[in-house]
Amino acid sequence: MREKTYDNQSISALKGADRVRLRPGVIFGSDGIEGCQHSVFEILANSIDEFKEGYGHTIKVTLHADHSITIEDFGRGIPVDYNEAEARYNWELVFCELYAGGKYNNNEGDNYEFSLGLNGLGSCATQYSSEFMDVEVKRDGYIYNLHFEKGENIGGLRKTKAEYKQTGSKIHWKPDHDVFTDVNVSSEYFYDVLKRQAVVNKNLEFIFTDEISNEKHVYLYEDGILGYAKEVAEEKNFTDVVFTEQETKGKDREDRPEYKLKFQVAFCFCNEKNMLEYYHNSSYLEYGGSPDKAIKNAFVYAIDQYLKNENLYNKDEKKITFVDIQDSLILISNSFSTVTSYENQTKKAITNKFIQEAIQEYLKEFLYIYFIENKDAAMLIAKQVLVNKRSREKAERTRINVRKQLSGSIDIGNRIKKFVDCRTKDVTRRELYIVEGDSALGSCKLGRDSEFQGIMPVRGKILNCLKADYDKIFKSDIIIDLLKVLGCGIEITSKHNKDLHTFELDNLRWNKVIICTDADVDGYQIRTLILTMLYALVPTLIKEGRVFIAETPLYEINTKDKVYFAYSEYEKTEILSKIKTKYTIQRSKGLGENDPDMMWETTMCPESRRLIQVMPDNMEDTQTMFDVLLGDDLKGRKQFIADEGYRYLDLADMS
Repeated sequence: MREKTYDNQSISALKGADRVRLRPGVIFGSDGIEGCQHSVFEILANSIDEFKEGYGHTIKVTLHADHSITIEDFGRGIPVDYNEAEARYNWELVFCELYAGGKYNNNEGDNYEFSLGLNGLGSCATQYSSEFMDVEVKRDGYIYNLHFEKGENIGGLRKTKAEYKQTGSKIHWKPDHDVFTDVNVSSEYFYDVLKRQAVVNKNLEFIFTDEISNEKHVYLYEDGILGYAKEVAEEKNFTDVVFTEQETKGKDREDRPEYKLKFQVAFCFCNEKNMLEYYHNSSYLEYGGSPDKAIKNAFVYAIDQYLKNENLYNKDEKKITFVDIQDSLILISNSFSTVTSYENQTKKAITNKFIQEAIQEYLKEFLYIYFIENKDAAMLIAKQVLVNKRSREKAERTRINVRKQLSGSIDIGNRIKKFVDCRTKDVTRRELYIVEGDSALGSCKLGRDSEFQGIMPVRGKILNCLKADYDKIFKSDIIIDLLKVLGCGIEITSKHNKDLHTFELDNLRWNKVIICTDADVDGYQIRTLILTMLYALVPTLIKEGRVFIAETPLYEINTKDKVYFAYSEYEKTEILSKIKTKYTIQRSKGLGENDPDMMWETTMCPESRRLIQVMPDNMEDTQTMFDVLLGDDLKGRKQFIADEGYRYLDLADMS
């Protein structure tokens, strides 16, 4: 094997455009679509910085049909002419030199005091990673034009004397597929990022032209984060939206320079929605960092102190956590600083110690005063946080209980009382009959085909799973046993019980789940409660058409030569009209009194039985009807009975 050399000639450095084109992940955090999107944001950030310095109140963004992008602002225009101090043209510094730009020296005129782009990478890195880039700048009475291809300038700077009403910069470019694995930045990305930037840059208007969908969108928030908080709450908040702001100075460390900090916070409390969003120098902080820690610490401290002072904790009750507050909190934080420490170039979190301390201490004091001055709101907040806390703790107890009961190896034939399994392991053939009581178990067990039909008896009336809470539901042996037999886990949507969600359709042990009850009022009620349980805990089984109802006959009509079964009054009339000999008729007995042959013929034989497949054609209507009949909508239930009850009087037990 040839030995590889490693000597003084082995060391090399990337130069020029290759510093970005060959290693885009170093600059943009990724060589995929996220990195490509960040390259777009770098250009957008420069235009936003112009607005923050007071120049240009509109930014136009266009997504072209070929996925190239144009961003135009009406600021001062990028300086691109000759720079005597650097003895170079500024366009070379801005578009061809990493770590160069107008944001390093804040002593003269304080250019870009609260800049979104501080590292001097944006314009250059995006240019280097582009298939092409065209730059047009209007300033100083000239129009300046530049053209780049794959990181190289073509034709130098073109400078033309011109008259115009507004200065500004317009950049049109296309991300290069040779640099990024995916360059098709979606319309949705622009919808999201432009809205966020409008939120945190009060009175900055974004006009987005989407040539792919032929749509135009305008984003403008005249009230900034205050208006955004109201929009998110949709008037469902139980406290008014609160807005506060502060400006201060400080240091991250004694030996570090002092810097300016401005921050705004808007928040309200709402039962139906929650949201936390952090922004710094207009950049959305997906992972938060310093503001996130400050706000969490301040809210927990202030609300905990209030609960203690008002004696609202139960004896020996544990302290609240921020999760209990967050469940009902809508909050937007918007901060700006002249010195910012980002975790990396993608700017998804900041780490400044002073920013955390300043926001935290200010909010502690602010909330303390707010609670004193707004007693009704303070009590509503405190009580709701305690409700959230106690619900969370109850959910945790339920989670432990359920996982304990549903865990373990599935030797269910031995572990579940009175369950009768079938022999085949072929899930495509297996059928589970859920039957009413021990007597029905006996008849079905004797009448079934034991090769592919299993039997699970329901002992007594099952809980109404739309009215009982999860803690009570999962203490029911009947429900736990049914879930074990089904084998597919449970589906949970409650915010406090999401980690109970264990549902996997592939783990369902049956091809058909068949509900089989008597054709009387009690049987219908048990059938409805079983359906309600399936709808509440495993609704996908209904959606996928795995749930069936076995029709059982209403009447047994006997002649000398044959026995007829009628499943409705209409069928009874039809059968009787055709019988020419003497007959006897009787109301069909309960399942437990049927002989095995009758059970097989009427209820279990695939060729002769009648199964109704439970299929919710409209899930919204299905949900509404379940809620009206079995949920907490008492008013709706009374109205439904008043409107429709006459249809079912013949089924009512009036004795």
